[in-house]
Amino acid sequence: MELLFVTVIGAFIGLAARYVLPGRQSYGLLLLPAVDAAVTAAVWAALVWAGWKFDGGWIWVAALVIGGLAAILAAVLLARGRRLSDQRRLHTLSGGRA
Repeated sequence: MELLFVTVIGAFIGLAARYVLPGRQSYGLLLLPAVDAAVTAAVWAALVWAGWKFDGGWIWVAALVIGGLAAILAAVLLARGRRLSDQRRLHTLSGGRA
């Protein structure tokens, strides 16, 4: 049951990251929550398999922080990649004049 709770909390952190970080027009509404939830769940499962207690506080902190960092990294990389791709496409379509 804790896995469900931590995954939902991770998704909400990803949703908050979408509105805090710049460049949100570069990716979809649910991408960051999905990335955050998936990474949080994977980290949680890995830590439980590694022997961490699921009712301990540190497993919550580790899973949510790593999931949040993954969402931030995805937002930054996607925004930068989209901006560069758009610039290349504009250059190609304008025949090198823009």
